[in-house]
Amino acid sequence: MDFQFQAIGFIESCYKEKFGVPRQPGLAPDATGQLKLVAPFNQADAVRGLESSSHIWLQFVFHQCLRQNWKPTVRPPRLGGNEKIGVFATRSTFRPNPIGLSVVKLERIETTGQQVTLHLSGLDLIEGTPILDIKPYIPYVDKVEEASNTMAEEAPDLLPVLWGLQAQKDLHRYESRLGNFRALVEQVLQQDPRPAYRKSKAEEKCYGVQLGQANVRFTVSQSEEDSDKLQVCVEGIEF
Repeated sequence: MDFQFQAIGFIESCYKEKFGVPRQPGLAPDATGQLKLVAPFNQADAVRGLESSSHIWLQFVFHQCLRQNWKPTVRPPRLGGNEKIGVFATRSTFRPNPIGLSVVKLERIETTGQQVTLHLSGLDLIEGTPILDIKPYIPYVDKVEEASNTMAEEAPDLLPVLWGLQAQKDLHRYESRLGNFRALVEQVLQQDPRPAYRKSKAEEKCYGVQLGQANVRFTVSQSEEDSDKLQVCVEGIEF
């Protein structure tokens, strides 16, 4: 049985590429974006009453992870990328049907002429993500107090984020137009966005992650206080 769905809108995000996007919503509270509805769904009546919800569910398409064939097992980054488990036991982007689900904070709804825009935060969606549906988050049914997942019981460890001298200068130079940019950078980098097989390892390589219009360069090294731990250093910001 085949189904066809039409996108109701598209995401404008601070994340311009896949690298650096948190693997779950809400891990970077200062990650902002907008959902712009498209015709014929760009009607104020379609979102009437949604402003009563502090958070919303978004159903979306993993549009940059489309494959002709699917596999029954995947290697989750949380398990180091070395262990295979069933695709339906994960939130992997590579699925039989490339559909994702995220809960994000609804900051406000803006209606101007023929444009309906939902302003969001805690986003984990890349620029251009097609949205299939919106549903209000309802705490008394959506929050399950006794829920558990033995493979993901605790949040991932966060690395301390240090700012190098050049990065501090760059931040100071552009801070008037960056807003909460420092917080966003730290929230993204403390999760170590490197590939799973590189995590837990220090290296000299300098990475770059695109956040908004800025390219943030960073390295991961051993902590000066504890050689058994890692730290992230922001090396510079380029526009």
